Amino acid sequence: MNGAFHVGAVGLQAQQRALEVVSNNIANVNTPTFKRTDVRFVEMLAIGSDPEVPTANATEATASGVAAQSALAMDEGGTIEATGRPMDLAIRGRGFIELAGSGGRTLLWRGGALKTLEDGTLAAADSGLPLRAALSLPTGATDLVIEGDGTVRATGAGAESIEVGQITLVTARDVDAVRAIDGGLFEVSEAADLDELPPGEDGAGTLVQGGIERSNVEMTTQMVELMLVQRAYAANAQVVQAADQMMATANGLRR
Repeated sequence: MNGAFHVGAVGLQAQQRALEVVSNNIANVNTPTFKRTDVRFVEMLAIGSDPEVPTANATEATASGVAAQSALAMDEGGTIEATGRPMDLAIRGRGFIELAGSGGRTLLWRGGALKTLEDGTLAAADSGLPLRAALSLPTGATDLVIEGDGTVRATGAGAESIEVGQITLVTARDVDAVRAIDGGLFEVSEAADLDELPPGEDGAGTLVQGGIERSNVEMTTQMVELMLVQRAYAANAQVVQAADQMMATANGLRR
């Protein structure tokens, strides 16, 4: 009887976690470069026999409910929306742009609005963090051009085209090691888990100037998932209620 309470409670916790994930996906449907989180349910097993149910094998695994695990859908890109602004940058592919975080911290960026710092260094506008490629525009440079292969050019004071450098991309060897943090940035546990590649090689993707990547949240899919989670939560609540009613009946028995 106590097992039913436990399994029902674990199921409620798992569905609550799934509801939180789906709710966060829906809330960020219009957040640029947002990557949705998918929920994976896995069975939980308890090793050892149930004292209420004698078994011949004391190490037998018994069903103990379900657990909810979450994973970023990093390999699915969002639609790239043209903005026409030359300082907007998007990535068509699975790569990231490295930003120079404080203390040598490795931060990953899926693109967005660029800005120039006081010394001319290109940086992400939202976080203010410079690109790890350390590209600096010459004084008085205009008409920034970022090509698909990452080559950055600017028009100098004498109207000549100046090649500033190249923005390279990195890919994660294990997408499960990528973690989303505040400000639309991502990080990995170890920088060694990254491969640096020129844009256009080995699936790293290419750069798109004048565009912004939208989130990869599909509202129809999320609404269906929301209904399934709600029904599963209600079913687990009924399990707990039924176990409570059976316990009350057993406690009310008289010899």
